[in-house]
Amino acid sequence: MCNWRRLALVSSAILLGATCLWPQGVSTRNAPAEPRTKPSGRPFGASFTDVAAEAGLRRRVLAGGKHTHRYIVEANGTGVALVDFDNDGYLDAFMVDSSRIEPPPADTGNRLYRNLGNGKFADVTAAAGAGQRGWGNGVCAGDFDNNGFTDLFVTYWGRNVLLRNTGAGKFEEVAAKAGVAGDGNAWHTGCTFLDYDRDGRLDLFVTSYLEFDLKTTGLPGSGANCLWKGMPVFCGPRGLPYGRAWLYHNRGDGTFEDVSVRSRVAETIGFYGFTAVAADLTGDGWVDIYVASDSTPSLLFRNNRDGTFSEIGAEAGVAFSEHGHEQGGMGVAVGDYDGDGRLDLVKTNFAGDHSTLYRNLGKGIFEDVVIRAGMGVNPFFVAWGVGFADFDNDNWPDLLQVNGHVYPELEAKQGAERYRNPRILYRNLGTGRLEDVSAAGGTGVLAEHSSRGAAFGDFDNDGDVDVLVMNMGEPPSLLRNDLKTGSHWIRIRLEGVKSNRSAIGAQVVVETDGRKQRQAVLSQSSFLSQNDLRLHFGLGPAERVDAVVVYWPSGAAEQFAGIGGGQTVVLKEGSGK
Repeated sequence: MCNWRRLALVSSAILLGATCLWPQGVSTRNAPAEPRTKPSGRPFGASFTDVAAEAGLRRRVLAGGKHTHRYIVEANGTGVALVDFDNDGYLDAFMVDSSRIEPPPADTGNRLYRNLGNGKFADVTAAAGAGQRGWGNGVCAGDFDNNGFTDLFVTYWGRNVLLRNTGAGKFEEVAAKAGVAGDGNAWHTGCTFLDYDRDGRLDLFVTSYLEFDLKTTGLPGSGANCLWKGMPVFCGPRGLPYGRAWLYHNRGDGTFEDVSVRSRVAETIGFYGFTAVAADLTGDGWVDIYVASDSTPSLLFRNNRDGTFSEIGAEAGVAFSEHGHEQGGMGVAVGDYDGDGRLDLVKTNFAGDHSTLYRNLGKGIFEDVVIRAGMGVNPFFVAWGVGFADFDNDNWPDLLQVNGHVYPELEAKQGAERYRNPRILYRNLGTGRLEDVSAAGGTGVLAEHSSRGAAFGDFDNDGDVDVLVMNMGEPPSLLRNDLKTGSHWIRIRLEGVKSNRSAIGAQVVVETDGRKQRQAVLSQSSFLSQNDLRLHFGLGPAERVDAVVVYWPSGAAEQFAGIGGGQTVVLKEGSGK
């Protein structure tokens, strides 16, 4: 049988060895912008306003030096989570903080903000024990001990952090005790909770970007991998040691077993891993793992249903662009954009390339349709956080992408490429195409920042999806959706019984007036971030849902009927038909 992974790595090596002309973190092509088609002329009711300051989210995100990044570890930024840590029905905000080469300020560290339910947040970091410091990167959430309260895992350059939610408004840091602190030399990035063996307990997958050592990494301009379009920049990722993957099996006693070798995820080498997403992408009812990779082929670990995984990214069609090139993969969105009942993928990439839209053809095969779908108009930005969400509640998932370059030196050049960029908002036309409606998206979309992580969820519980965005060296942006349509919606929270309590890995199909929508409960997605574990469905003009079918992580399927819109409903495993 052909070893697709080996062929991919050999092909990339040949291309790189032939010229070494491509800049860091970018694919081996310089994609032109596709011509824009005539606007649909249809009104888009969603508009976003940044209300972070008035909501009390004013603290700057620490992100290396202000005017230059000497090392790549300063440039990639951090993720963010929207989770209800105290079970009061409102989404709280957990923000991962990073560091800098010089001694950081005394007030650095992760931050936890409690949602007060009135549009404002209170900093409860110290009281909750959630303010760990260091070179933080990503976050993923899930109830790993099934006690009914959401826990947090945070990745670092160095030792990772596992925050066990005690249920009393406090977290207990248990990574070392649980056996998931990781490799002290690794730059851990992506993580996702998942129940890969259907035992009802959340396991943990972690990936790293690369092995990073300040002592052995060159300074800007010191080599071929330390230049970008002739400008001296930090070195890497090319030329630096690759990352790797870990899989930890939940023993059910508060500890995890490292099964990376036994599960075969450790066999995959030669990649710079970023965001990790776990969902059933092959349609067999078992959760798989997708990893967006920078400057190397992205990965799809297929669940073999026997405790092992096989890396099939190339043969599945999700490793490269449509032209067969590796890309500077950063973030991942998962959603059924075309309404065919299968989960599709969007992967964000480095500047000079489009984001990639992988349409799921079924049976574990995908194709890149980014041009056909109308998303080829924006190859200009370094893209990071991304998410599918029905922002206008018309029952079709739209897409928001946040951007920002990695080289602050661009600010001084004042050229066409800038360090700070606007966001991009695509409206789903329901025809298999998406339309750039950024100009109509409000000041929150048009404002320019160097953004990284983005978390999607309805923080004010007003029936539309908002977005919390991390900005390099600035306070975050809280993009409040000020929806002005009369469309209806429903929000679904799942509670597993035989499945893991968080129901991570479940898929939900909502049927209204003959239209079916499918979503998955995900641990991590976007860029190293955690979206709301509740699922939001726009219903358009319908006031009720005809049927809801839940495909639980345990393998069971249940139907719930006749649910009214405009509310949050809790569906407990075993209570349906």
